[in-house]
Amino acid sequence: MSLQRGLGARALHVSRALCDRVAPPHPVSNMRPIIYDQDEPTTTTRAYHPYSLHEFEPTPTNPYKLQWKLQRQQLDDFHHDFWLESNTRFEHGKHEALSRLPETATALDKERALSEFYGQWVREEKRRTDEYTEEWRQRNKASLNLAFRVAYQDLASRFSDIALFKNNKKSA
Repeated sequence: MSLQRGLGARALHVSRALCDRVAPPHPVSNMRPIIYDQDEPTTTTRAYHPYSLHEFEPTPTNPYKLQWKLQRQQLDDFHHDFWLESNTRFEHGKHEALSRLPETATALDKERALSEFYGQWVREEKRRTDEYTEEWRQRNKASLNLAFRVAYQDLASRFSDIALFKNNKKSA
């Protein structure tokens, strides 16, 4: 039997790489949403695979990983919702400022009206934007703390696996 024919008869299981993806920007909020990947890749079972893909128990999952993923998604939603609502109101206000001008208004008149609108917008939105920024920073800090906890537990798990492997090797 040739090597190529033997390899061709067997379908091997290969896990796909896990990664988060960034989507195109939202047309109003201008935010690029993150599409979070699943924690564990889905396995495809093949009837002619030489081994059972479900024979071994999966590695234990970190209890904080799901919490961290949910927290990141909530933070992204909070961020998106704020800018969606803010940009919608901004565009509406900008349209109103321009609609107050007569049809015979020059480009300079439009520029002045928009300049006045922008200045008023910034003054009116300062408190709201500052509150959003403070809330976002608090949520982001909590998310980072959870991320550090997840990374620490993953690292500790790797070291315990190495120590367990070495102990099993010595006793064998």
